[in-house]
Amino acid sequence: MSDNHIGILGTGLMGAPIARRLAAAGWKVSAWNRSAEKLTPLVAEGITPAATPAELAAHCEVLICLLSDADACEQAIFAPGAALSAARPGTALLMMSTLSPEIVSGQAERAAAAGVEFLDLPVSGGTRGAEQGTLSLMAGGDAALIERLQPLLAVTGRVTRVGEVGAGQLTKLVNQIVVAGTLSLLSEALLLAERGGADPVQVREALLGGFADSTLLRQHGERMVSGDFAARGPAKWQLKDTRSAVALADELGLSLPLTTTVNQLFTQMIAAGDGELDHCAILRQIRRLNGERL
Repeated sequence: MSDNHIGILGTGLMGAPIARRLAAAGWKVSAWNRSAEKLTPLVAEGITPAATPAELAAHCEVLICLLSDADACEQAIFAPGAALSAARPGTALLMMSTLSPEIVSGQAERAAAAGVEFLDLPVSGGTRGAEQGTLSLMAGGDAALIERLQPLLAVTGRVTRVGEVGAGQLTKLVNQIVVAGTLSLLSEALLLAERGGADPVQVREALLGGFADSTLLRQHGERMVSGDFAARGPAKWQLKDTRSAVALADELGLSLPLTTTVNQLFTQMIAAGDGELDHCAILRQIRRLNGERL
């Protein structure tokens, strides 16, 4: 497995650090990105640039997709003349983009028709997890394929098989409900502390180690109290996920009142012009709702 050539489709916030980790671990890595200038820093770290998705696929046994959305995946991988048309039979396509269960099920069928193995593999853990190799990988697909890919996956984080193709994306939607909801509640809690006369910095410190502690409190809570809203996970993509969760709940006849409210909050946030900020900037929307001008 370690002799395989790995191709990265998309070298944005998540793709670039994953490519770096794989190259540093001794894998042969090539990469393609829609904005070619983003590849330049990676070349110095031993990563080979590809001019097109097809060129990348023609030389790689494993393709890892970290593109932003379904349309980007369609154009780079499944459109005529794109990556899938050049991939050799037996190539493994790892779909790490956050999509929908329905979309990845269709992608898996198209990949199989081309003789390409497919793994539904969204990730969680943000840019810090990608940099440190501590991502949570939610795998939907063939257990034997996951086992065969384990040496590669272990470089990026911890993989858990949650079912067949589609189950990985479903698990990611569950993850995103928890993330978006927790960030919204953290925003309300920190604003309540501030308006009540407490120092939000010290309130956050006091909560660490208690029942309210979480990775989000530790990482994003720190950014919220310091006002660091530079995007590591843009709010516009968080909205994409909460919308997908609400839509799926509707299809299943479920009432998810908290998720529906959180989806409305992120909708308002993006409408206010904060879509390019980090999703922890939902605090700004909570402030707006409480009369603050930002």
